[in-house]
Amino acid sequence: MKRAIILMNLGSPDSTEVRDVKRYLHEFLMDERVIDYPYLFRFLLVKCIIVPFRAAKSAAAYRSIWTKEGSPLIALTKQLQQSVQRQLSEPVVIAMRYGNPSPATAYKELLKENPDLDEVILMPLYPHYAMSSYETAVEYMKEIYKKKRYHFKLTTIKP
Repeated sequence: MKRAIILMNLGSPDSTEVRDVKRYLHEFLMDERVIDYPYLFRFLLVKCIIVPFRAAKSAAAYRSIWTKEGSPLIALTKQLQQSVQRQLSEPVVIAMRYGNPSPATAYKELLKENPDLDEVILMPLYPHYAMSSYETAVEYMKEIYKKKRYHFKLTTIKP
């Protein structure tokens, strides 16, 4: 049986530029599992209040922690992926719930090198269950999986 592993984390903006932070905040905050309000209210809250007033401040905060490798969360997730990969023969890739690399990108990367996969094991990197982290990550991976009708089995590791 050919298996592969996806390590999934929350995500980060692509850069510390305000436009990238705006895009990230919008994607993150429009998730109904993050802000649990009806769509119209959430849309107005995010588009008219939070993103316009928080993006520049958030971009400055990201600049204060950004490294030469980029986002610390993504850099550390990549380091974890490399460590896990050294221990296993199965391919290991990363995906972010928000931002890049996206779940679709992770699936595509695995299938490009391993077209005959039988199973993908999803390992969300959250220490406990929460609707706004673990659940949204798993449900989004399942949504992409179903939409693309992949031939392999998707198995999720629970916290």
